[in-house]
Amino acid sequence: MILDKSLIEQHNEKQSALHQKKLDTLTAVLSDEGHSVNAILDKIAAFQVAIPSWALGTGGTRFGRFAGGGEPRSLEEKIEDVGLLHAINQSSGAISLHIPWDIPQNAKAIQQLAASFELKFDAVNSNTFQDQQNQDLSYKYGSLSHTDKGVRDQAIAHNIEVIKHGVDLGSKALTIWLSDGTDFPGQQNFRRAFQRTLDSFQQIYAALPDEWKVFVEYKPYEPHFYSTVVADWGSSLLFCQKLGEKALGLVDLGHHLPNTNIEQIVSRFLMEGKLGGFHFNDSKYGDDDLTVGSIKPYQLFLIFNELVEGMQSAEVNNPELSWMIDASHNIKDPLEDLLQSVEAIKMAYAQALIIDRKALEKAQAENDVTQAQEILQNAYRTDVRPLLAQARLQAGAALHPVSFYRESNIREELVKQRGAKAFATGL
Repeated sequence: MILDKSLIEQHNEKQSALHQKKLDTLTAVLSDEGHSVNAILDKIAAFQVAIPSWALGTGGTRFGRFAGGGEPRSLEEKIEDVGLLHAINQSSGAISLHIPWDIPQNAKAIQQLAASFELKFDAVNSNTFQDQQNQDLSYKYGSLSHTDKGVRDQAIAHNIEVIKHGVDLGSKALTIWLSDGTDFPGQQNFRRAFQRTLDSFQQIYAALPDEWKVFVEYKPYEPHFYSTVVADWGSSLLFCQKLGEKALGLVDLGHHLPNTNIEQIVSRFLMEGKLGGFHFNDSKYGDDDLTVGSIKPYQLFLIFNELVEGMQSAEVNNPELSWMIDASHNIKDPLEDLLQSVEAIKMAYAQALIIDRKALEKAQAENDVTQAQEILQNAYRTDVRPLLAQARLQAGAALHPVSFYRESNIREELVKQRGAKAFATGL
């Protein structure tokens, strides 16, 4: 579906007067506080969040999937959907593919299609947590950590194949989420499982092109419930330090036990120059993959507080970060959910940009706990949505993305084009 940009202009025209009032009020306040609003707008506009191909269809649970209509049935249609999102918000300028769900049959044609929507290819993701059709050996008892060298070799070869697909598309990174682990005590030797995994990682690392990175994701549990090989940020960091400078940790906000201090983890990764990027989502009980900012918006802000401080600090030497959503739910329109998630991410980023850094550092140096809290919460409680809307307006996007999406009946149009029982591939 190609979006008629004149519809965005009509939407913005109807909303412009109220938007301008809100923007003028916020601009006056921020200017009085010493902020350059134009500089903030430039940073907001430049901040792009990649969309994963698997989030474009309705997800589900092990109990069932309640798919909606008009979902993308092919890689081409997934790219079209991300193109739609980017046209609406001008903040979703990249797509992240999952192999083998999204193997391009003609890489050049896929590249051209993505370019027509002004999209790039973010990190490519491997999959050794499922057995695929015509696969010789099973990953039931692990992949890169398996006791059988043949299984490990098969998983290594898959990751190297994913790298090759990424090279063909212009990607620059490989993300590995390893589900390997155990369900019962005594099932495996922890030390040897780690060493086997490290050996597998090293072979994949050796296949990386010079300018590439590998992101090592971690998760404390699921699908295995006694142990996971890459269970936490410490394990991820340890693997990365052993592998080399191209290896970086990837933080999925859902991959933590309840009440984990994720912002402190982010700070540690930054301190070591080993933070690769994020899979943004939200959770209530476990790895729920809910809409970003729907459950813990203040935690998201605190994470961005650490990120902005680290990105601005001369003491931190960390590579450029990769930002991506990783959501999977079973009741919302996936495109509406993604629009909401991008908005929540950029809102937390904008709030972190208006923190009074000098005042915060002074309060921290003087152990003024109350003032430090006041400074953070003043930024968090500031309604920065007019800044996000203005950045979109200047870029030719919609002032209110979800409202525009609904006014334009986009899901209804997709159902007409693809059918009421068109379900996304790969999920």
